[in-house]
Amino acid sequence: QVQLVESGGGLVQAGGSLRLSCAASGSIFRINAMAWSRQAPGKQRDFVAIITSVGTTNYVDSVKGRFTISRDNAKNTVYLQMNNLKPEDTAVYYCYATIVAGVAVTTQTYWGQGTQVTVSS
Repeated sequence: QVQLVESGGGLVQAGGSLRLSCAASGSIFRINAMAWSRQAPGKQRDFVAIITSVGTTNYVDSVKGRFTISRDNAKNTVYLQMNNLKPEDTAVYYCYATIVAGVAVTTQTYWGQGTQVTVSS
């Protein structure tokens, strides 16, 4: 069984910073891409950022230059450093990862439970 557990959300004023973490645990053989998405109230869940196993990154245009995704492979953890936060960044942030795991060594996408980020104006 694989679990992704997020932490680091909270309430911050516009212009502030937060750092989200997401740790994967369980019978993990290999973690491929790790990523973050977000869902604002009444809206669909949208892609935010992704990092591959070799460190290649990609971001949605609205966060480029403000957010940085990184990972620590030794800790099976992905991070999202969020700077210069704006009220429109308010959402529940979810991490997800493509993980090879289990006795059968199968590949599956796993999701975290989500962490709330609220940016006040």
